[in-house]
Amino acid sequence: MDSLAAIHFLFNTIYLWRCTAINELMINEQVRDREVRLISESGEQLGIMSAKEAMKIAREAELDLVKIAPNAKPPVCKIIDYGKYRYELARKEKEAKKKQKTIDVKEVRLSPNIDKNDLNTKVNQARKFLSKGDKVKVTLRFRGRELAHVNSSKVILDEFAKQLEDCAVVDKQPKFEGRSMTMFLSEKR
Repeated sequence: MDSLAAIHFLFNTIYLWRCTAINELMINEQVRDREVRLISESGEQLGIMSAKEAMKIAREAELDLVKIAPNAKPPVCKIIDYGKYRYELARKEKEAKKKQKTIDVKEVRLSPNIDKNDLNTKVNQARKFLSKGDKVKVTLRFRGRELAHVNSSKVILDEFAKQLEDCAVVDKQPKFEGRSMTMFLSEKR
């Protein structure tokens, strides 16, 4: 008897997993509502009918009955080829992913006792990142006794932003966090 209960538990677990794995769309026999609003494959409304009648119409057309709006009153079902429908959704999703651009955040690290030429090199590096469409995080790191001169070091970040004002705007003003001061820049539109 114990093994029989284990088999039932396993079967129910697999069945429930399978239902949730179908992207929450119910197809064919999974549609068990009393009444559904049916839409044909051409897009015309066939009216409100029982799920059995809708399934019968779908079988006659050799297509699938898919519940597309489960929260509507009554739920909306459409007669479509489910495999083709899934393929179209995947293709649209892939196309949308292809068109989107990811924006990376590149970091430029400075120290409070940076020389003017070193600062210019870092500015050019940040300019290159900005031209590629990335955001730039400028970090001014303090070590040891440098923490005593935090207020006078803010000038370095202001100078950095001033040199890039032709191609960048300051997203977040310089902010002191822990042992560093950070500022975010993005490309001017």
